Amino acid sequence: MADLIILESPSKIHTVQHTLGNGYKVVACMGHVRDLQKTKLSVDIEHGFKPTYVNIAGKEKVIDDIKKLADKAEHVYFATDPDREGEAISWHLATLLGFDMNEKNRVTFNEITKTGVEAGMASPRSIDMNTVNAQQARRILDRIVGYKLSPFLWKKVRRGLSAGRVQSAAVRMIVDRENEIRQFVPVESWSIEAKLNAAGSRKAFNAKLATVDGKKVDLKTKDDADAILKRLEGAEFSVASVKNGTRLRSPAAPFSTPTLLQDAAQRLGWQSRKTMSIAQELYEGVDIKGVGAMGLITYMRTDSLRVSEEAKASAKSFIENAYGSEYLPKTPKNYRAGGNNVQDAHEAIRPTMPDLIPDTAKPSLTNDQYKLYKLIWSRFIASQMADCILNTTAASIEAEGCVFRTSGFSVKFDGFTVIYEEQNDDGEENNALPPLKAGDPLKAKSLGGVQHFTQPPPRYTEATLIKAFKEYGIARPSTYATTITTIISRAYVEREGRQLKPTALGEVTTELMKEHFKDIVDLGFTAEMEDDLDKIELGEKNWTDVLSGFYGSFEKSLEQAEVDMEGKRVKVPDEETDIICEKCGKPMVIKLGKYGKFLACTGFPECKNTRRIVQETPGKCPVCGKKIIQRKTRKAKKYFGCEDNPRCGFMTWDTPTAEVCPKCGCTLFNKGGAHGKLVCHKEGCGYERDMK
Repeated sequence: MADLIILESPSKIHTVQHTLGNGYKVVACMGHVRDLQKTKLSVDIEHGFKPTYVNIAGKEKVIDDIKKLADKAEHVYFATDPDREGEAISWHLATLLGFDMNEKNRVTFNEITKTGVEAGMASPRSIDMNTVNAQQARRILDRIVGYKLSPFLWKKVRRGLSAGRVQSAAVRMIVDRENEIRQFVPVESWSIEAKLNAAGSRKAFNAKLATVDGKKVDLKTKDDADAILKRLEGAEFSVASVKNGTRLRSPAAPFSTPTLLQDAAQRLGWQSRKTMSIAQELYEGVDIKGVGAMGLITYMRTDSLRVSEEAKASAKSFIENAYGSEYLPKTPKNYRAGGNNVQDAHEAIRPTMPDLIPDTAKPSLTNDQYKLYKLIWSRFIASQMADCILNTTAASIEAEGCVFRTSGFSVKFDGFTVIYEEQNDDGEENNALPPLKAGDPLKAKSLGGVQHFTQPPPRYTEATLIKAFKEYGIARPSTYATTITTIISRAYVEREGRQLKPTALGEVTTELMKEHFKDIVDLGFTAEMEDDLDKIELGEKNWTDVLSGFYGSFEKSLEQAEVDMEGKRVKVPDEETDIICEKCGKPMVIKLGKYGKFLACTGFPECKNTRRIVQETPGKCPVCGKKIIQRKTRKAKKYFGCEDNPRCGFMTWDTPTAEVCPKCGCTLFNKGGAHGKLVCHKEGCGYERDMK
């Protein structure tokens, strides 16, 4: 019989089968097939942390079918994803099938293309037990924390709570930021700004006071600013000096997982879970008209910035043909992420075919797939292009011993910016300047003081939290999205627009953890554990030694916490409202239940009145015309439905707007965020248009 290839996802089967041909049978195991038993710890702590694995419920037929195919196959190859989880899945499959772990039957595909699949099949290896053990160590660590700590939280905070190692550290970051914001005391300061005109130029430019009588300006109050403004009344302004030069702007590196998640959040308004889901689809393969079935991007869980020489050459050829040789750098661009070899195991996230431009692929992609592919393609091509060259001007302007400074730039050569520019986080603006030379008189069009107050640090968004994960080293590419999803679904954190805000439950739990389990929520300790897992994968540490080192202190903390909290229970404060109970007239508060927040009367237990929290939207139901209400799934995902559900039945993931359809007059819905479409859901209408 043909050789058997076992993948993780069925989405890859068509592409891999098409590439390899009839000599192979390609099947999917649908993810993990074995795991620790749900209802037990399943880890023998006393005997080297030996795990007990069981077949996952519901996977019986998949396992049975794979066993039958493996018995008939001449060779079996495990081609699960090229990461720790994928290596562990291959190991579990090999164990179930009774394979020798030294046999060279493990293959990996960095990209699901003809080149990528053929390269993977040409280099089979044995299953990497260091990588498997790193995954086992993480799984056992998380099981121990969850299984031992969750019951403690049930007793001391609220029944049904669950604890996680990385998740607890992430919640602590959000709680600490909220406390910083509450404790922040703004400090006042003033600046003086002038709007000036050069002779013969109609367009004014801005300049800011820098020094007074040779000393750096430091204006703390309005009186300080007014004293300078009085001094400058009727003053003559002139150019003291001008410095012209050039500045280079270099392109950003191609995407790694954290930078992809950040850019998709900033540009597309996507949550990390959505970005990773769409990226997975692009990696696994799409049937492109005129090209065939292929993966459009390389593996998307990576911290690496490396790019293969083949991809560089392909990008160079595309850039030269599409834009000209002047858009190629003098020497090829190389990027390095730093860190250890584990984090550099894959390439950066890039298109598998740099010459497959997004508009060519667009007819074969969904709207979301197209948006993300275009983002990845543009960033990669730009990363291989020449720098942008800017002409810069910096001028000093003098008036009555006061020196104002201004600067501006113009583009001399656009370079990589013809395709892609990073989102401007530093607030740099081009203050376009007229031709200036020393001694030129200037006319002050306006002159005034501007009051400033220092601002508190902003709440985290998904993008900035992922950036912080990377900086602190407390998570890895494969866990960024799931960590954020978990802390929100467990009601420790909630979204307020794009911002992440701790709930009362998150704050109470974090304070309890900081007091009794400081290692679990300590960012340095969490980062050290991640480093230890990396060292296990590199073969530099023994996995059971790492587990033993962790468990010793954890067990002592748990025992001491039981003693310290004997007979005590922490109350999660209710959120006060101005809503009055219609049954007894007492105020109602917001409580957190199994399925989210709800309103409850403060007169409990005498008054047991409760109410759902209803968040109305500006729209009307396209089916019956009644109000549309925002709701949440059990996993805290937002959706919208008619207030008359379940009788009406209308629901959608798209956001209702105040705009109405020009064809039928019904509510228009935002599908796809700021860069998506406005669509009408009235049956038979079909109206839609791009967001403006």
